[in-house]
Amino acid sequence: MRKRAVAPAAVAALLLCFEIAGVVLGASDRRYKPEDPVPLYANKVGPFHNPSETYRYFDLPFCTPEHVTEKKEDLGEVLNGDRLVIAPYKLDFRVDRDSKVVCKKQLKKEDVAKFRNAIIKDYYFQMYYDDLPIWGYIGKVDKEGKDPSEFKYFLYKHIHFDILYNDDRVIEINVHTDPSALVDVTEDRDIEVEFLYSVKWKETTTPFEKRMDKYSQSSSLPHHLEIHWFSIINSCITVLLLTGFLATILMRVLKNDFVKYAHDEESADDQEETGWKYIHGDVFRFPKNKSLFAACLGSGTQLFALTVFIFVLALVGVFYPYNRGALFTALVVIYALTSGIAGYTATSFYCQLEGTNWVRNLLLTGCLFCGPLFLTFCFLNTVAIIYSATAALPFGTIIVIALIWTLVTAPLLVLGGISGKNSKTEFQAPCRTTKYPREIPPLPWYRETIPQMAMAGFLPFSAIYIELYYIFASVWGHRIYTIYSILFVVFIILLIVTAFITVALIYFQLAAEDHEWWWRSFLCGGSTGLFIYGYCLYYYYARSDMSGFMQTSFFFGYMACICYGFFLMLGMVGFRAALLFVRHIYRSIKCE
Repeated sequence: MRKRAVAPAAVAALLLCFEIAGVVLGASDRRYKPEDPVPLYANKVGPFHNPSETYRYFDLPFCTPEHVTEKKEDLGEVLNGDRLVIAPYKLDFRVDRDSKVVCKKQLKKEDVAKFRNAIIKDYYFQMYYDDLPIWGYIGKVDKEGKDPSEFKYFLYKHIHFDILYNDDRVIEINVHTDPSALVDVTEDRDIEVEFLYSVKWKETTTPFEKRMDKYSQSSSLPHHLEIHWFSIINSCITVLLLTGFLATILMRVLKNDFVKYAHDEESADDQEETGWKYIHGDVFRFPKNKSLFAACLGSGTQLFALTVFIFVLALVGVFYPYNRGALFTALVVIYALTSGIAGYTATSFYCQLEGTNWVRNLLLTGCLFCGPLFLTFCFLNTVAIIYSATAALPFGTIIVIALIWTLVTAPLLVLGGISGKNSKTEFQAPCRTTKYPREIPPLPWYRETIPQMAMAGFLPFSAIYIELYYIFASVWGHRIYTIYSILFVVFIILLIVTAFITVALIYFQLAAEDHEWWWRSFLCGGSTGLFIYGYCLYYYYARSDMSGFMQTSFFFGYMACICYGFFLMLGMVGFRAALLFVRHIYRSIKCE
């Protein structure tokens, strides 16, 4: 069984290595001689404000060649919604062209209506020339009249390509449309359109290695960097003040507790205990639904490992701007390769909690995150198919993902589970657990689970919310995000604050003689994920112009999965921090 699992895992690892090697070495063969053909691929078209709602380039009635040649794409490109085809423009290396005719096309009423509807929705097109991305609008709206019925709609028919080269390499490409070459598509009527393009080559001294700097500089502009650093400084100050305040109180109270309990032990053995020492016989009583708890812990640990690996790849420069699909490829492959971590963590902890049905626990661990993600994908993929959007995954890609899950994820999950079962580690509890649990005294409403979760989630969320806007604008918009070092610092702050606030709340819970802290620590740690989903509502309605059923369902559907992943990951962090703290304080006193 071990040999069968290792081979697919090695294949998955090789896929990721090839992706990284393509980033580092793939640029070396992009050298051309004069008049050499340089590949120009048309990718997709779609409404500017709905980044998930994209369609194939030739879904609009442009000049379509007799045989549409599609580019072979890797897994990440397909997951990203890229559908590259050879564009009808010929841009040979260092060959200028002036008003070259692409085709003369007779547009029927239906074609005119398609173009007009696209212009109303601010459709843009995206192409790749020598792997450099280019965009442009397909038309414009003349809003001279106040009434929308008086608006006029014009289609651009002449595209200008301005290309910069250095020696034998393409450095930069810009596209703009001729404002004087317009076609009126306001009314439904048959019209003949002559599509044209022009190409102008210029030499530049910019080295090939810096040709992508143009795209990453937008997120590194001084005023953007100031905002990012202000965000970090604001977060650090907030965190230092609040955590310092909590730490001071916690340390002082704990010190007083230790002194009091030591004094009580010396003065009167029959004196009734109070506070968190009173429940030392119950605090390490295993939680209810221990299989689900262990599965949550295993899935959270796997997602934490996935996040760390993604940050490592980002910091070494793998995810440079418009490296098509690199992030999605990395997510799929690394998630598959880290499934052994989930299996080992969940099963070993389940066995520490004296669980017996470890196979069921392993199945629960495998389905805990993948199950909701799969159901969400099925629904959203169906929506994309109905819309005929490029976000709809082809059947072949679905088969590839299923094979990765079957041949890599599942075997590694089982191997990790077997290793966890055979680890034979026992749960380290400083105090002996009594046979019967003590009754929890009545607690005020603000000590209930939901108010505690609200308090626990607010502080970590306040440390990251400024950075969240830039992340959302990049994932659900057209802003470029490349400052991964700052994002990593924010991630570390998030982990520290989550751990500390959870520990503080668990102490106050134990001091109130409430010994059911296991699930509470996990829920309080993960509650930041709920705050992030709440921010999704604010971003959608107040900060974006997204609209339509498809874009709305994609945004809230996939963000629900991401926030659920954050809930599991940060819940694991909160519980681990609370467990360390609880073990430490009960180890520091004499428990009988």
